[in-house]
Amino acid sequence: MSANQKPLLFSGNSNVGLAREIAQRMDTRLGNALVDKFKNEECRIEIRENVRGAEVFVIQSVCRAPNGNSVNDSLMELLIMIDALRRASAYRITAVVPYYGYAKQDKKSKGREPISAKLIANLIEKAGAARLVTLDLHAAQIQGFFDLPVDNLLAAPTLCSHLKAQGLEGNQIVVVSPDAGGVPRAETFAKKLRSTLAIVFKRRPEPDVSEVTEIVGDVAGKTAVVVDDMISTGGTLAKAAEALRRRGATRVYTCATHGIFAGDAVRVLNESPIEKIIVTNTLPNIEATLGPKFRVLSIAQILADAIKRITANRSVSELFAKDDEPPVLGPIGLPDLFTPATPAVTASGYLER
Repeated sequence: MSANQKPLLFSGNSNVGLAREIAQRMDTRLGNALVDKFKNEECRIEIRENVRGAEVFVIQSVCRAPNGNSVNDSLMELLIMIDALRRASAYRITAVVPYYGYAKQDKKSKGREPISAKLIANLIEKAGAARLVTLDLHAAQIQGFFDLPVDNLLAAPTLCSHLKAQGLEGNQIVVVSPDAGGVPRAETFAKKLRSTLAIVFKRRPEPDVSEVTEIVGDVAGKTAVVVDDMISTGGTLAKAAEALRRRGATRVYTCATHGIFAGDAVRVLNESPIEKIIVTNTLPNIEATLGPKFRVLSIAQILADAIKRITANRSVSELFAKDDEPPVLGPIGLPDLFTPATPAVTASGYLER
């Protein structure tokens, strides 16, 4: 790849809005590709521009798409696009997967269960990706499922910056982990927000069902900010919020990187004591359709800066080097590499958001 050649960005249908925003922040455009289905429901992919020798990034969350495509459709689009680009002689292909689907299936909790997160890693590698970029993996050990470089970016700086802008920092708040496994994440938030920490202990009698058993930490008279990596059914957070209010918390906020909102989650959260639910746009949630309680923050700039640094062989971890400051959001000194873009070419297979 030429030193002055810009990377090429392609997107599947799962989160085109985020992909377009990343391209805009990089002063470039999405590559021209058809991402559609044949009449027999098989994925149809056609790369409609030259990618020979190019640095290519495929942006695709493994989630349900706005056009009705399932999680598995999104996964197949990602895999087939990578395969098409590899066969078209792209120099290097990076899978940018803001939300890594199947991440909760990262271990066997009982006999005869799959480790689906590992299988997804195998498929991405076999398709031809040379690198993975993602955000806040559900379990850090998923990085070890890959035999290629993995950049697990953090949404905490973006979320904490928003909380600070709302005046939610210092002794007036308490950061709450909704389970024991999320304590390291909650500690990061508590450090950035200079607040105290509390932990909710719960048990799961069955999948997607939880029961709060105990709260450790002082929450009385404070605003509780419950932090998690994802919000799925919303049941855990709703019950945690009820328990926190019973313990004397004056208000309850919650924030997470991934807003999955499966099933009746939006209704459950709207009916809960939670005052505000803050997520990022790793999944294609539209704030206006969720209700006034919800706020969707963009992580496009973090991903754009990571893509720039990977292309220029610069450190990605420098984006998160300072604990008390948000990540670098502006240009990173590569004016020759990223010049103003030509007008965008939209593939006919892309879904307008």
